[in-house]
Amino acid sequence: MATKELQDDADETAKAVGKPARKAPSRMTRPRISADELHGPSPNVATNLAIADIALRGSTLLARQAVERALLGRQYTASKALKILKGRTMGESLLHTALAKVALRSIPGAIVVGGALVAKTLYDRTKARDAQRKGEAALEEMARNGEADETGQSGA
Repeated sequence: MATKELQDDADETAKAVGKPARKAPSRMTRPRISADELHGPSPNVATNLAIADIALRGSTLLARQAVERALLGRQYTASKALKILKGRTMGESLLHTALAKVALRSIPGAIVVGGALVAKTLYDRTKARDAQRKGEAALEEMARNGEADETGQSGA
């Protein structure tokens, strides 16, 4: 009797496996959402996009600053790390932003920027002592500039 049930189960399984799969829809459809169904703080869609853009850019800025402070905080005190970050010049900030945009917009740009960073890192490792001395001197200068900004004095 148990063999008969096993045979029946096997037959049902074979029938199920032999059936063709149901046909997929010819075109993937997704529900259309009207502007009335979108929810945001403003009824104006452009305003909602501006709010989202500002929120995303602000959160990205805060995350970037937290990572920078954490990287500097491993070697420097929190106050000195903050002074170093405040002491960056506008040119340095613009250069870093431009390099990041080039790297993010295209694969060749990412390869060039990434390759340059790898080359710079390898060069710095070969010249470790000099690079460390120069790096610390540059950070000291940035910290002095940040300190001068806090007191309202000029950096020169």
